[in-house]
Amino acid sequence: MSKQYDRQFKENAVQYYLAHKELGWNKCAENLGISRNAIRNWVKAAAGNSGEVPVRGSGNYAGDEEKENARLRKELRGTKDALGILKKPSAFWETDTGCLPGNRGGRESAGGRGGTPPECQRSA
Repeated sequence: MSKQYDRQFKENAVQYYLAHKELGWNKCAENLGISRNAIRNWVKAAAGNSGEVPVRGSGNYAGDEEKENARLRKELRGTKDALGILKKPSAFWETDTGCLPGNRGGRESAGGRGGTPPECQRSA
């Protein structure tokens, strides 16, 4: 996961690069402790955005509806993941006969509730 920098740091990095272009991308990035691609992207974004560097984060939504949609999409993703996890064990435990793998031995179940169902018993 990439490191997140705040708007002020990015704008200061852009100003530093513009004031020290003679150092080049690599040396400026090294002096600031960031990657060369990061500073290049920030300078490019600032040039196309009136000198301001856009930042990602929870507060960068055009309106309340967009923020709510993002929250709902995240919640839906989590629900789908949970549903997928719940579906997997049933496929793992059932066999082609519908009997659980450990229920083929013919042993009586605990508490005297009956034996193995006939369709799950082993044939001799």
